[in-house]
Amino acid sequence: MFSKYDVIVVGAGHAGCEAAAAAANMGSRVLLITMNMQTIAQMSCNPAMGGIAKGQIVREIDAMGGYSGIVSDKSMIQFRMLNLSKGPAMWSPRSQNDRMLFAATWRDMLEATPNVDFYQDMVRSIIIKNGKATGVVTGLGHEIESKTIVVTSGTFLNGIIHIGEKQIGGGRISEKAATGITEQLVNLGFESDRLKTGTPPRVDGRSLDYSKMEEQKGDQLITGFSYLNVEKPKAETQRSCFITYTTPEVHEILKTGFDRSPMFQGRIEGRGPRYCPSIEDKINRFADRDRHQLFVEPEGWNTVEIYVNGFSTSLPEEVQIKALRTVAGFENCKIFRPGYAIEYDYFPPTQLQSSLETKQIKNLFFAGQINGTTGYEEAACQGLMAGINAHLSVRNEKPLVLKRSEAYIGVLIDDLINKGTDEPYRMFTSRAEFRTLLRQDNADLRLTEMSYRLLGLASQERMDKVIQKKEEVNAIKNILNKITIEPEEVNTYFSEIQSSPLTEKQKAAKIVLRPNVSLISLINNIYNLKTVFQPFSNESIEQAEIQIKYERYIEKELDIVQKMKQLEELNIPDTFNYDGVSALSAEALQKFKKIKPRTLGQASRISGVNPSDVQILMVYMGR
Repeated sequence: MFSKYDVIVVGAGHAGCEAAAAAANMGSRVLLITMNMQTIAQMSCNPAMGGIAKGQIVREIDAMGGYSGIVSDKSMIQFRMLNLSKGPAMWSPRSQNDRMLFAATWRDMLEATPNVDFYQDMVRSIIIKNGKATGVVTGLGHEIESKTIVVTSGTFLNGIIHIGEKQIGGGRISEKAATGITEQLVNLGFESDRLKTGTPPRVDGRSLDYSKMEEQKGDQLITGFSYLNVEKPKAETQRSCFITYTTPEVHEILKTGFDRSPMFQGRIEGRGPRYCPSIEDKINRFADRDRHQLFVEPEGWNTVEIYVNGFSTSLPEEVQIKALRTVAGFENCKIFRPGYAIEYDYFPPTQLQSSLETKQIKNLFFAGQINGTTGYEEAACQGLMAGINAHLSVRNEKPLVLKRSEAYIGVLIDDLINKGTDEPYRMFTSRAEFRTLLRQDNADLRLTEMSYRLLGLASQERMDKVIQKKEEVNAIKNILNKITIEPEEVNTYFSEIQSSPLTEKQKAAKIVLRPNVSLISLINNIYNLKTVFQPFSNESIEQAEIQIKYERYIEKELDIVQKMKQLEELNIPDTFNYDGVSALSAEALQKFKKIKPRTLGQASRISGVNPSDVQILMVYMGR
């Protein structure tokens, strides 16, 4: 019934879809197995993509030839660039999406991708021979052979849904849990644990009074995620989100359900996400705060369903409804479905190599929430890398490992495999020590050429765009370094933006260095510049401005990267005997033996390892 595949992807969430697309586009024969063909790329929680640091990840996926950016742009109902009041390293794109259109677009793109086959079934075990994954066994008893397996099980491994005192087996509401894989891998010596996440109630938008809320419109300039020319909504057609707040009265009502809360009564064992706590956790941990912000988010263009962001809860349904109806604008709200918590199995990611291949079983890769992450974007980028490396493994080629200085994707994977996580991991800009280099505006300049030349994943169209962008940016910088601006040309503009007047002529590049000067507004206010810069795109103009303004900071970070590169190039032999290094601290010895770092750079980033431990290793390695 089934032929042999190069890559089998287990699960069709965000990680699974990116893994299947990447491996197939690189030339592997892929089988994507999902328990429900109707929920491919389902947005299980909020109908949005991107956000702080997450938006950078989506742009990186796109720059390498993944699909998440394109799908997000095609299904977008609102776009905002967050943190514009801060420096470019903090700018983060975020979209509100049509939930159904998002999933439908993903499925359309996968079905249009050559080499991707689909099958609806549950995978109950991995076929393992001589320490290698060679296929899967499905719930219907089919044995399907494959050279590599990528497991992207999301929240489905032994998933349990909690609503008050009710417990329901499931990986999502109304969807059954997956069983078998955890038990098999634990028997083989893998370590597993439990995590928890949650989701808020969905309500009927027709029952809300938006006049009592603050409207939050989208940006007038919609840049989106993809570097390709994807059609996006017009600014004036965007759907608005709204903001409202909880009150002390809401908090008191929620507290009446604490005695039946699965979280407070110990029925939930797994730890939940620190940075996206449930509403009951918020009012318990932050008892001094009398209100919490709620974002009222539409689920799509043509639906009245509303997502109540900030009100994740597993309290009894009647408590949820009573509390919600005390929120401004929600007095008459009707609920489509209650919020719930879900508890599921994951495998601590220190059991993985930097390629996302498991250390114990060759050709077996993990990606997404199975590795302890939270969020569509974190899952999608892991899926992309697992799909790439599964394909490379089939071809007996060296895996692709992105460095921390190359991408947020590299930061995320490096954090996971070296530090592990005992709570759902979420990406933040603060996790990246080189965030001035890892901006959302330059993901194409960082990653597209590598993906195009090394992997053949990024298309010729993407490569041509990068070449054009580089040429335009260099041309703009050269012009700015040559053109001289006279005081009378610019002082009226300076007066408007409250910048000190120019007393003598100055190179345009030096004027751009002023903190409150925008290059585009400078061009628009100086007649002679308008003609000169007319051939260039706004994207290239903005990129040139960023490179000029932040040149010193970028050079400083590149210098640090170069110094750290020396440690990254010092390989630790697989046969290195850590027990023979008596001067190591007990914690470092334990961590080194467990994680088995490949380089001194990786060893230095392991949680609990001190600089002295790394120096001792260097001495023992003859360095």
